[in-house]
Amino acid sequence: MARSHARVATDRPGRYAKQLASHFSRKIETHWDEETGQGSLSFGFGTAAMTATPDALLLVVEGAAEDLERLEGVVGRHLVRFGTKDELVAEWHRADGTAGTVQRNEEEPAAEQA
Repeated sequence: MARSHARVATDRPGRYAKQLASHFSRKIETHWDEETGQGSLSFGFGTAAMTATPDALLLVVEGAAEDLERLEGVVGRHLVRFGTKDELVAEWHRADGTAGTVQRNEEEPAAEQA
């Protein structure tokens, strides 16, 4: 199993973890425990563990090496989209030292009108 982790700075980590679990629960097995601040997402091609700390949401994805980029992308893109106002960034670091992916809001600001 390959592994990658991301630390996403936010003052609302529990809110975002709960939102991820709720969103994905329509299609996959998910879990979020408000008391412990821990949860999981079980995809058919890998898993994601979520831990809320006072100032960040910690994410760890595990799966086959060929699925790691997909796992990072699925979890990271959804989280960044949910946290658009907070400008969340998910920067992944792989256990084997290879470069992980980065998800951030890429929307261009609206051009000012003259």
